[in-house]
Amino acid sequence: MLLLKGDGGSFVLNAMQQDTLQTVRKGTSVVLLSPTGSGKTLAYLLPLLQKLDPANDNLQALVIVPSRELAIQTVDVARRICSELRIAACYGGRPAMEEHQQMRGLRPHVVAATPGRLLDHLQKGNLLTDNVSTLVIDEFDKSLELGFREQMQGIITLLPSLQQRILLSATDTDEIPAFVGSNNYVRLDFLDKEESDDRISLRLVKSPEKDKLQTLYRLLCTLGTQKSLVFVGYRESVERVGNFLEQQGVMADIFHGGMEQRDRERALYRFMNSSCNVFVSTDLASRGLDITAVDNIIHYHLPSSQEACTHRNGRTARWDMQGSAYFILGPEEQLPDYIPANEVELYSLPAKVPPPTKPLWVTLYIGKGKKDKISRGDIVGFLTKQGGLESNQIGRIDVLPHWSYVAVERASASALLGRIKGLKIKGQKTIYAIAGH
Repeated sequence: MLLLKGDGGSFVLNAMQQDTLQTVRKGTSVVLLSPTGSGKTLAYLLPLLQKLDPANDNLQALVIVPSRELAIQTVDVARRICSELRIAACYGGRPAMEEHQQMRGLRPHVVAATPGRLLDHLQKGNLLTDNVSTLVIDEFDKSLELGFREQMQGIITLLPSLQQRILLSATDTDEIPAFVGSNNYVRLDFLDKEESDDRISLRLVKSPEKDKLQTLYRLLCTLGTQKSLVFVGYRESVERVGNFLEQQGVMADIFHGGMEQRDRERALYRFMNSSCNVFVSTDLASRGLDITAVDNIIHYHLPSSQEACTHRNGRTARWDMQGSAYFILGPEEQLPDYIPANEVELYSLPAKVPPPTKPLWVTLYIGKGKKDKISRGDIVGFLTKQGGLESNQIGRIDVLPHWSYVAVERASASALLGRIKGLKIKGQKTIYAIAGH
């Protein structure tokens, strides 16, 4: 294993990351195929950020991603690796003018963006691309789907100095459209399906009724405090399942493309920091979300294809961890042909299940963020010195531009709110509240 030290700390790289690091450093174009959760983001960001020049104020690299969440997470990882480079995220769901003003003041070296919003900025001249030599397309099989092709083609025609292309995917593909350019790709294939499958236990849960809500509820009660990601086929179904679970006392958040960005962010951070055990989503959550330690994938509605199943299941058993995938089948449903029946274990629910279990953590909302010069260190210091918490009572901290989310021990949350009410953090008065439940 290679140990690499950077501004964001030390990184122990796996074999895929080492090969990618060496290949990208050579300046050649790369197609990287590696399972979800294997660390592709870190694999390309380390060599990319190393080769950029902090003293050059021009935009030097673009990262195209298929979702807002992946744009945000890419920027967060990049900032943790290197504090010298200026990095920005651009995506739909917020005013383009706000982003333009942000970038005009920031003058980023790297921009991570969704295709439509990036093309809009390029066409308006908000981003100057004369010095962009590297283009990364993350989840390129998704980004090059029919709906993105025209936008992608438009973007690439506006990159006159492009020299290196880095394409990443968790599934294999034979097609790299001609407009992407360059036929001289180094292909790095780390898609070891057998090894990946060995880390995921496949289980079948039979529902006695066509409406599978009660079966889902009983399964979640049986799983207790484990983190479970429930995949549902439609936005309306996400709302229905989420409302039912909430009525039954299950700590569940919902996630789909029709929600406001702030609501999606809050739900995602609550699940990521373990203050919510259950996350009900469309396939929007099957790609590009770096959620660690997901114990279970639950297919409430069956995946639409083998590729969709691969991406869903890829949310668990990340890196070297183990996970389980549950398929809930109604009386008239059968497993898809691409799931070998002999590899799926029948999972029988107990006759009596325990009541829903509350998570050990809750999310504290702090109404100040990066724009207010608030850092993770400021928050830890405030919560320990003025809030009276021990360090082991504080979990994951996410500092966003205008506010922050902090996981704190559930048993200590109420007393904490009483102690910090009205107090200033870093000399600034703000709001403190428990987000969600």
